[in-house]
Amino acid sequence: MYALFCTLKSNIHSINGGFSLYTHLEDYIYDLYEFMKINEPVQLSINNVAKKLKVKVVYRKKNFRFYNEIILNQGTKQQEWQSFGHEIGHYLRHYGNQLRMHRLFIDLQEYQANHFAYHFCVPTFMLCDTSDLSVYKIMDLFNVEYGFACRRLEMHQNKLLMIR
Repeated sequence: MYALFCTLKSNIHSINGGFSLYTHLEDYIYDLYEFMKINEPVQLSINNVAKKLKVKVVYRKKNFRFYNEIILNQGTKQQEWQSFGHEIGHYLRHYGNQLRMHRLFIDLQEYQANHFAYHFCVPTFMLCDTSDLSVYKIMDLFNVEYGFACRRLEMHQNKLLMIR
């Protein structure tokens, strides 16, 4: 456990009387939400987050980020929230124009934005405060689709198993 802690250089957070290690990304998202004064799932919405981050959300046929605009394809509220999380990941953590990048670097950025979206849309610190976790509870509380909730719950459970 010490080696894991040193590798991650994470904060230790109390969870239901136990402890958990947060990764750099989880710390980043926790600090971001703390800065925005968002601490409950009910506060997680595109409009609320966009307003606090001072980004404009526009709806078009394709999802992408352009300067301080997040362009989303209209879909269900769950699809839009998940896409928003992905594009906010690009907005906050990536630089450059993908039209001028090597394919492998684009793939890396897309992987990172997808990973960011799981943690942004369903933050670990909020999951840890939720009792009786299930896929359906995650779907309901965090407004995400079934497959997204399954993957996020799997990620969370794997992490808990890893640190025990």
